[in-house]
Amino acid sequence: MRSAIWHPYVPTLRCTDQLPQPPRRILIEGSPGGGKSTLARAIARALQIRYVEMDALAHGPKWTMRPSFQADVAELASKSSWVTEWQFDQVRDILTAGADLMVWLDLPRSTVMRQLGVRTLSRQIRRTELEAGNTEPPLHTVLTEPNHMLRWAWRIHHQPALRMAALSVERPTLPIVRLTSNADKREWLAKLAQNPRHD
Repeated sequence: MRSAIWHPYVPTLRCTDQLPQPPRRILIEGSPGGGKSTLARAIARALQIRYVEMDALAHGPKWTMRPSFQADVAELASKSSWVTEWQFDQVRDILTAGADLMVWLDLPRSTVMRQLGVRTLSRQIRRTELEAGNTEPPLHTVLTEPNHMLRWAWRIHHQPALRMAALSVERPTLPIVRLTSNADKREWLAKLAQNPRHD
């Protein structure tokens, strides 16, 4: 069920719409747990372009911010082709300045929370090591930590829509593809993979 929070109007393309040009520098927006990184990897495979994980650029050991983060993002944005997540306020402008496509994963809160819950549990069971050797905190901390990923994702679920509304004003020529379900995502990826690569 959709959140009752006001959802701003954003002019977007649907999963079946034709893109105005073959994308080469692609950003993925969406709630935590919505599948941004998974989608970015799939786009990279379909278009044979480089995927760079934004969390890996940002985080050093113990979740500290890497000093070279902004410089590394600027270097990435200067390249001719890439796909990455649209994360971290301090580098969003750098990324959008170079992007030629935004993909907005606007999934229902229920879908996001289910996916994030499964991911969190799986990482706990497998003791998954993330970027720079970091790991997620124990599952029980969801009860004690206000900024635990599950609680944080619930709290900020409406924010991507607000950012998309602002972006559509700041960069009205940047195409935004809005995917509102996992079925939309699969259909759009299949359509993208059918188009030949253009350098």
